[in-house]
Amino acid sequence: MGNHFICMSKKDSKEVGSRSKRLGRSQRKLVTEEDLHLQALSMALQQHHLSQRFEGSMSRRIGSTSSRRRTLPDSLQLNNNNNKQDPELLVNIKTKKFVLIHGEGFGAWCWYKTVALLEEVGLQPVALDLTGSGIDLTDSNNVTTLAEYSKPLTVYLENLPEDEKVVLVGHSIGGACISYALEHYPHKISKAIFLCATMVTNGQRPFDVFADQLGSAEQFMQESKFLIHGNGKEKPPTGFMFEKEQMKGLYFNQSPAKDVALAMVSMRQSPIGPIMEKLCLSPDKYGTARRFYIQTLDDRALSPDVQEKLVGENPPEGVFKIKGSDHCPFFSKPQSLHKILVEIAQIQ
Repeated sequence: MGNHFICMSKKDSKEVGSRSKRLGRSQRKLVTEEDLHLQALSMALQQHHLSQRFEGSMSRRIGSTSSRRRTLPDSLQLNNNNNKQDPELLVNIKTKKFVLIHGEGFGAWCWYKTVALLEEVGLQPVALDLTGSGIDLTDSNNVTTLAEYSKPLTVYLENLPEDEKVVLVGHSIGGACISYALEHYPHKISKAIFLCATMVTNGQRPFDVFADQLGSAEQFMQESKFLIHGNGKEKPPTGFMFEKEQMKGLYFNQSPAKDVALAMVSMRQSPIGPIMEKLCLSPDKYGTARRFYIQTLDDRALSPDVQEKLVGENPPEGVFKIKGSDHCPFFSKPQSLHKILVEIAQIQ
């Protein structure tokens, strides 16, 4: 035993040292991801307390539906060189600023993984809270038009330098906001990306996209169990919101449990006026925009069939698909979403 030594060359020693360093980096990676989520959760809890006084009364309660979640192997990995895009390709991206627009009930907080991944490859993401959403203190019961709802986005675009453009990304009903922006600020937008979003045609309402699932707008306004009457039951509804278990089944059927927990303390009611407003989209403004659509193939809120119908009726320049993603790919498939966003940014 005493004569059997393990001989280690300088090369072997360096390899062991290198493995040790990689292990250290891997451990730091996990800490970085967890810290990032804790920060997002902390911010969400703060905004949850701020938004309590804005919650309206539900006209009717809806039944709970639960679903089994499956966590897919597409977790956020920061500082991982294997996930970085080729720097030479990123040099070819003329527009590096991404403006991320959330969907109904969400806020800027939902993009925390996407923001981190885009920043890591040298891009410049900006996540905005729409009026009455996230930590914006406006009472959403008073938001009645799409112009009011989209104001944080339009103000941002108005204040851009003359020679600067952005890539717009709109999730779910946020698609109506980027359509509105394309019509009013086409010279400020390089590309528009609709993420399982309401990509309507001229004269359509955002609600019309959901008509097959929810019935006519008139029927919904009279009979829906999701409505909120912030100004009193005798007056027209001011917003809508699903119950928590309903949201879990519709939006987060593939999302990690910690992201669902974040959403449960962060979601707010959505104003109903903006989704009932018909959009005026002209051929010379909206019609000249470079539009792209990202489909989510395990989506229960906006079904793949409906998404396919949207791109068929209003064809964009390109269509991308994310397998195994629920309605929130920024939670359930952040890496896949990130790669597609960068790929679209690279299209000349």
